[in-house]
Amino acid sequence: MAKKKRSRLILTTGALVVLGAALTYSFWPQPTPVDMGTAERGPMRVAVIEEGRTRVHDAYVVSTPVAGRLLRVGVLPGDPVVRGETVVAQMLPTNPSALDVRTREQARAAVTAAEAALRVARADLNKAIADLELRESDLERFKKLSDSETVSRVAYERTLREARLAHATRDRAEAAISMREAELANARARLINFNDPAYAAKIDASEGIPLYAPATGRILQVMQKSETTLPVGTPIMEIGDVESDLEVVVELLSTDAVQVSKGDPVIIEAWGGVRSLNGVVDRVDPWGFTKFSALGVEEQRVNAVVHFTDPPATRESLGHGYRVEAQIITWENENALKIPSNALFREGSDWAVFTVTDGRARLTPVEVGRNNGINAEILKGLEEGTTIIQYPASGIEDGLRVTPRHIGE
Repeated sequence: MAKKKRSRLILTTGALVVLGAALTYSFWPQPTPVDMGTAERGPMRVAVIEEGRTRVHDAYVVSTPVAGRLLRVGVLPGDPVVRGETVVAQMLPTNPSALDVRTREQARAAVTAAEAALRVARADLNKAIADLELRESDLERFKKLSDSETVSRVAYERTLREARLAHATRDRAEAAISMREAELANARARLINFNDPAYAAKIDASEGIPLYAPATGRILQVMQKSETTLPVGTPIMEIGDVESDLEVVVELLSTDAVQVSKGDPVIIEAWGGVRSLNGVVDRVDPWGFTKFSALGVEEQRVNAVVHFTDPPATRESLGHGYRVEAQIITWENENALKIPSNALFREGSDWAVFTVTDGRARLTPVEVGRNNGINAEILKGLEEGTTIIQYPASGIEDGLRVTPRHIGE
């Protein structure tokens, strides 16, 4: 009986020890799993990435030099043109406007009056010619009499003067006929209609105005294709040299534009080619403009102009007005000490990270240089190869035991 009680005590004691050990193990503090990274040296760059569009730097707009009728444009976008040789469009003078009934009747009356005035002028010419013949006959007769001293010298000179007056009267009558003929032509011109076949044939044959290409290149776009009547200065088409005069315009946020300088290298991607293109910032405009984003947010934008540095053969298929993605490099270091940006957090007014030493998290202040959103440059506080904690949670504190998080945890 005593032996049975002793064995029961041993079993009970063993069970209590096992239970206590299990409870102790269950409630014993375990290391916190965390994502870890390493401070390492390597190339790092900071860039401004924005969409842009291509354009021809010196694009020429062909406009109507005078008000007139533009004939149908035969050139198409992409056609090559040569400066001063290729006729890109043809213009004719403006068609006469249609006349209302009153204006037409007034014009017809003016034609009748001009014809009558012309007949009067011709009659005056006939009279002047007859008077001139008489005066010339008298002059010849008086000259003979004067030579024989039959009449006085004064009578001869008077006859000579009358002959000269007759000549002047005839010349005036001839000039009056020319003037009356011009008035008749002017009056008849007022009756010309826009659908007059004779007028149309005359204009098409002799008064066409050819428009020549102002530059060597290609037709970029045609704004006026069909035949129409246009006022002076109306754009017809745009011409430019796509092969050698292409550039990129990038609309930067004004806060990014202040970081970009002339000469910054640019990598042009997402343009449709198999490889990236290289460029350089040529100019950042000194003025900004307001633009609304796709979400309706008001933004202040600044244009930056980028020139290609690669030869034109690398972008043969790129044209005017194409969309591209420009990566403007504002800073670059080939041997920067960097860590993932997600390891940084604020400790007061300074930056800090959690390093891992002997399995425990250690709060470490750091001095941060450049940050591109993926990696951050560390100027002070860390050494190359130091293990750090990424995505530090609010529960992590100095001295906490940590362990690397495995995939799936």
